[in-house]
This record gives sequence, C-alpha cells and structure tokens, in this order.
Amino acid sequence: MLQPDRETRAEWTKAVTAFVEEFVEGLEAAPASAPGTALLPPPPAETPGELADLLAQFGQAAHEAVETAGPRYLAYFPAGGLYSSVLAELLAQVTNRYTGVASTAPSLVALEHSVIRWFCTEFGLPEGSGGVFTTGASLATLSAVHTAREHHDVGREGVIYVTAHTHHCVAKAARITGFPAERVRVVPGLRMDVATGRSMIAEDRAAGLKPFLVVGTAGATSTGIVDPLDDIAALAAAEGLWFHVDAAYGGAFQLTTRGRAVLHGISRADSIAWDPHKSLFLPYGTGVLLVRDEARLRAAHVADGDYLQDLDHGTGLPDYSDLGPELTREFRGLRVWLPLHLHGVAAFREALDEKLDLARYVRDALADVDGLEVLPSELSVVVFRAADDEMSERLLTAINDSRRFFLSSTRLDGRYALRLCVLSHRTHREHVEELVDLVRRLSAAPAR
Repeated sequence: MLQPDRETRAEWTKAVTAFVEEFVEGLEAAPASAPGTALLPPPPAETPGELADLLAQFGQAAHEAVETAGPRYLAYFPAGGLYSSVLAELLAQVTNRYTGVASTAPSLVALEHSVIRWFCTEFGLPEGSGGVFTTGASLATLSAVHTAREHHDVGREGVIYVTAHTHHCVAKAARITGFPAERVRVVPGLRMDVATGRSMIAEDRAAGLKPFLVVGTAGATSTGIVDPLDDIAALAAAEGLWFHVDAAYGGAFQLTTRGRAVLHGISRADSIAWDPHKSLFLPYGTGVLLVRDEARLRAAHVADGDYLQDLDHGTGLPDYSDLGPELTREFRGLRVWLPLHLHGVAAFREALDEKLDLARYVRDALADVDGLEVLPSELSVVVFRAADDEMSERLLTAINDSRRFFLSSTRLDGRYALRLCVLSHRTHREHVEELVDLVRRLSAAPAR
C-alpha cells in the first residue's frame, strides 16, 4: 500500500524524528570522518520492509562518510544543513507543488521570487534584474555562459577569460556549450592581472577571434581570494564583454560590511553564480543564478511545446522553466525563504562575521607555529604549509587520521599546501582552538 493511514504516518514520522534528533545531538562528538565498506545492499524485496531496520541500515551508511554536517569538517566548503531548511524541505516535498510555470502555483512562485529579488537588491543589481534557483553554481554557470554566448552571438571563435584559480565549472560549461579548450584563456596572477587581460583581448581580436566573456572570482576555492572585481568590470565595459562573477563560495559575505568591501564591484556584474548551500548554511543542491537583465536570461532559455498550451504565461511572475534548462523542478525556494524569515537576516550576518573572525584567529595562531608558513588567503579560507611538500602531506594525513578534523589540500606556486575553510554554522571558537592546538602538537612531533 503506497498511501499509509494516519496511524502509520504518525508512527513513521515519530521514528524518523527520533533518528534526526539523535543525529543532530551527536554531531558535536561525531568523528570528522569514518572509513566505509561501500558494499552494495541487496535489491528491494517484493514484500514490505520494516522502517526501523531500514533506518538502521541508512544510519550506518551515513556514518561511514566524511561528516560534512559537523563542526570539525573544514575541508572544501561545508553545507551545514540548517534544521529550519530541513523542515522547509519536508513541507515542500509533502505539498509537492510544481513551480516551473508560475500559473500552477503562483503564490509559491511569488514567495520564491521575493527571495530572488532580495538577493538582487543585496548585490546592488538594478531594476530588471532577476534570476533562478538551481541545483548549484555549476548549473548556474552553465546557464550564464550559454546566455553570454547567445547575447553576443559568437560561434566557436568566442573567447572566455579566466585565471588559474577560476573554478573548473567554467571550463566545463565552455566545453558543454561548444567551445574548444583553447578558447578558455588563462590570465595570469593570483588575482587577475587586468592589464595583461586587456593585452590578451587585443591579441585575440587581432587574430580574428571574438572575446565575449570575462570571469571574476569572488572567493577562489583554493584560497578564498577575490579578484579585483571593479577593475574587471571596467575592462568588460570598455571591451564590450559579458562580466560573470563566480561567487559560489564568497557570495553570502555580501551580507556583511567586511564582505561587501572585499566584493566591491560585484554590483557591476552581468551574471553572478552563488551557492547558498555553501556560505548561507543551506543543504546541498541550493544554488542561484542572478542576472543584471532577466530578459537576456529568458531569451537564451525560453522554449515551448503544444503540451504547454493550456498554461497561463501572463501572471506577471517569472516562469522558471524559461530561465534555465529545467522544465520540471522541485519547489526550491522554501528551503531559502523559511530560514531567512524564521531566523531573521541579522542571524545570518552575525554567523558570517563570526566565520571571518574565526579564520583570522586561525591565520594569526598558525603564523606563530614554528615551521609553518601561512599563505595569502581571504574571507574564511586559511592556507598554510610546512617546510617541504613531504612534511605538509604528512601533517595533513596526521590531522585527518585523528578523526577529530577533516581538512583538504591544494597547490600554490606548484607546492603542496594544507587548506581549511571555516564555514559551518556549527563551527565556533572552541573548535578552531582545538584545531590550532592539534596542529601545534603534530608540527612539534618528530618525524617517523
């Protein structure tokens, strides 16, 4: 029976709620990572199973993983998964409303659109701006590259300008939209060297190519460093290029005074890709694309079919299916709308300011550790290394083998470096103090 009765629903809900409470309460003490067996379970049986048994099986599988929801996961960009957004997802999935076309659920689309409009305001975008929630910045970037290509009407001669620290999703989007690898040009510099970029654009035009898109990064994955966005915006305006900002990680810091200063110039972007599932502490699968001119986004994606002829497209609200590649999409807006309204925006601003403070503490503390070098980084990312690559790799292995913390690595100037990002809403001063103490002890221990 696929539709359980009320008593069964209540029993299932009680069991799942108990699981959730035990999981959330256990996060503080949970290991930062746990090895797994990765054995395939048996296929589903013809007869009904027991929820208790299935929850136990799921719980074990979830345990054998990197604890991305915990306070000591500092690798990559954690998605903390606010509890309020979990409740929002339950409500969205139970009601199961279709929001690809506004007329099928106009009040819910208006709710979602109100958040998009607020984001546009926070980023300083003008009237006529808009956007769409996506599964992440990779899909948002794909739509942005496609829109820029359509707007500038370039073929395979179109050229895109990035840096060595631009996220690889830009190169992937370029490949998917039909550009060969050599049409993605890497401008030098830890931050984009705008003068060199200008020279490269001139050279490409002289060679008969069509420069059309320049990408600035608002928080590089390796370092958190922000490109000179205002200067890149001026370059794009002077050269007639589309200016896209990859703010997948750093976008939410626009909500803080310090972040707004660092991201100066982002308001001049033609498009911004951002992941609320990173710096707004929401669940994985929550991205957004903001555009300066929503009409351009629509022109690049709108399509129609006879099977849609009964739908009303004149609601005055956006049809999200016309703003991206998806016709069928879940109601993504509630997982963003509910937390913002329930907690209040000030709570998010304060949490982001806390992460900036904690990262600064870690930088300053590690700079005082003998044998460690703290490298240039920004926002809530911290990068450091030992005297040589072998020692740095051993240090990272020892930190992660402790199971108390999980960090990642990167390479700067060809050398191995350790990297951490303070971003979970569950990470606080006591956690980073514990990390610094662990690094001090491991750095002082003799090599084996």
